[in-house]
Amino acid sequence: MRIFFWLMSPPLLGALPSAVGVGLPLAISFYTFQQIGFMVDIYSRKMDRVPLAEYAASVVFFPHLIAGPLLHYQDIVSQFKKRLCVSQATLWAGLPIFAVGLSKKVAIADSISTYVAPIFARSDMTLPDFFSAWGAALGYTAQLYFDFSGYSDMAIGLALMFGITLPVNFRSPYKATSIIDFWRRWHITLSCFLRDYLYFPLGGGRVGPARRHINLLIVMLLGGLWHGAAWTFVFWGGLHGSLLILNHFWREKISPKLGRRDAAFAPIYAGATFLAVVTAWIFFRAPNFATAQHIISGMCGQSTLSLPGEIAYLLGVDELFGVAWGQTLPFTDFATLWILLAFAFALIWGAPNTAELFGLDGKTQVRSDRTAGASFAIASTTGVLLWISAFGVFGSAPSEFLYFQF
Repeated sequence: MRIFFWLMSPPLLGALPSAVGVGLPLAISFYTFQQIGFMVDIYSRKMDRVPLAEYAASVVFFPHLIAGPLLHYQDIVSQFKKRLCVSQATLWAGLPIFAVGLSKKVAIADSISTYVAPIFARSDMTLPDFFSAWGAALGYTAQLYFDFSGYSDMAIGLALMFGITLPVNFRSPYKATSIIDFWRRWHITLSCFLRDYLYFPLGGGRVGPARRHINLLIVMLLGGLWHGAAWTFVFWGGLHGSLLILNHFWREKISPKLGRRDAAFAPIYAGATFLAVVTAWIFFRAPNFATAQHIISGMCGQSTLSLPGEIAYLLGVDELFGVAWGQTLPFTDFATLWILLAFAFALIWGAPNTAELFGLDGKTQVRSDRTAGASFAIASTTGVLLWISAFGVFGSAPSEFLYFQF
């Protein structure tokens, strides 16, 4: 614990990371969380002591090692003993899921990142225009989802190729109708870890409403700090903690009074939840509070409402009330970004998620109920996705997964 705070303190106090003089392994936090869970389970006698070889095998099982999903030791080792094998059936079960995850990353997330990253970089010193600010916020929201859920899909697919099932980590989080619902859908294994190893030991909800709210806030603040030693991450965690407290208050005090009318507000709840999540992601992505403030100010219309000059030509107008021409992204970048966002959110809100698409439940090893037509469609789609992904893998500069930094 002392080492943890020694590593985390300099950035939080404003010192440069290089001042610490320690190079940490890639995605060390996922590995650390897994070992914390293992030691706590042993200490609390939830499982017996285990052979070193079995422990080592669970640690180095590569599909989930870098960025999850987070696993319980007994869940993975029990499968090593019964299921570990490579066959045509396991390859056929895992490859389509891997292809979906890879295409999410290289075809969608990386494409959006090309336009989002420069806007955040410029916003450190200047106020972005309205459409650029919204493009950056919505773009990062989509990029992070396709990047991280894409990694999780790849991990699940790779594990299935070896006959091992990993837990589902995402279930359409941007379809959530509340912040509570969001955290039941986003990075599910992390939410379960924080609940089991932090929230419950603090007393959970058994210690009264006030303490429960404090526990929620502590858990989310530490969850934010886990993502990075910067005040923006702490603020992001505190913001989600505050929203969770507000959500619980609404469910307990307001919703019962609304009765059946509460269901009619579901679209409003979904919209408010999504807007809150998008706003919080800005602090998660921004390198400092100044950048986050500039992005949010631009989204609120405190800067120029501008469109590329080419749109004026296409519309056949010289003026539009309140619009300044040519003070935003170049036309090609502007059009490409918003087309990518339209495509990304059409998939997010209109398409089934990976778990629904492949019938994943974290338990079933290989599906054998596919018809010949379905098998041909899956094979064809897998080939197309791998072909598309190859252009991103071999035709551009390497781009690491976002959660590798945590």
